Amino acid sequence: MVRLEIQSVKHSYSLTATQSNAPTLVFIHGWLLSRHYWQPLVEHLAPSYRCLSYDLRGFGGSQFSLDTRPTRFSCYTPESYAEDLMVLLKKLEIDRAWLVGHSLGGTIALFGADKLPGQVQGVICINSGGGIYLKEEFERFRAAGEQIVKFRPPWLRRLPLVDAVFARSQVDRPLKREWGRQRLIDFVAAHPEAALGALLDSTTEAEVHRLPRLVTQLQQPVYFITGEKDRVMEPKYVRHLASFHWLFRQGEDNVLEIPNCGHLAMVEYPDIVAAHVQKILAQYSEYPTEKTTAHNC
Repeated sequence: MVRLEIQSVKHSYSLTATQSNAPTLVFIHGWLLSRHYWQPLVEHLAPSYRCLSYDLRGFGGSQFSLDTRPTRFSCYTPESYAEDLMVLLKKLEIDRAWLVGHSLGGTIALFGADKLPGQVQGVICINSGGGIYLKEEFERFRAAGEQIVKFRPPWLRRLPLVDAVFARSQVDRPLKREWGRQRLIDFVAAHPEAALGALLDSTTEAEVHRLPRLVTQLQQPVYFITGEKDRVMEPKYVRHLASFHWLFRQGEDNVLEIPNCGHLAMVEYPDIVAAHVQKILAQYSEYPTEKTTAHNC
C-alpha cells in the first residue's frame, strides 16, 4: 500500500505502470467503500491504460491520524473531495486523465472535471446520477444513513454470516463472499465524521440542485453507466442528470444500461463495464476544454 499526504491526511492509493500515449484512468469510489472495488476493472484496463485508484479522506486506508483529527470545520462536500483529488493529481504529476467515479464518486468526478478542465479529458459515472430533490425521500434517506453510521461496532466483523449479508446488499445477484467481507471491513473502518459528513453534505437540497447546473457547464464528454436493477440510484435518475449534458442535447445517448445489474456494476459485471469504458475512450484522443471557475467549500 502506497500513501501520500493530502491536506494533512495520508491517502492510500494504487497506481499501475505508465502506458505511453494514453490518459490515466482515475477511479473514485463511493460512500462507505474503498479503492479495492476497482481492482477487477483495473485488471481489465491496466494493459492499455495507467490506472489510479485511491481511498477518499476518512475511508479505506486514508484515515485521520491522532494529530490530524477532523474538526467541526471539516468539509465533506463532493467539491471538497474534488479538491483533494486536485492535490493528488498534482503530486503524482498526472496531466491527462479520465475520471471514473462510482455513486458519490461520480459526483466527485464531475466536480473534478469542472475544476481541472485542462487535465481532465472526460468523465464516466457509474451508478451515479440525481439532480432531483424529493424532500421526504431525502429526509428518510439521511435519517437512515445517520443510523447506519452510528451502529458500526468493531465486533460486527466477527459475527458469522454478516459478510454474506453484505454480499447480497444493493446488488441484483449475490457477490462472492470475499466482496461481502471487504464491504464489511470498509463499512466498519470508515471514520464516523467522514462517513456522516459525506452523506449529509452531499444530499442537501442545494447540493442536489447544483448537479444539473454542473453537468450543463462541463465542456468534457461525460458518460453514465447504470444498472437496470439499481435501487439506490435508479436508471431514471441517472438519465435525468445525463440529459443536461451537451452529448445528450446533441442527440447522443450518453447513458449505457447493464441488464440485471444493481448498484455495484464494477464488481457485478467488470467485463461489461470495461468494454463500455474502452469503447468510450476509443472515441477520444485529445479533447479541448475551456477553463471554468472553481468554487471553494
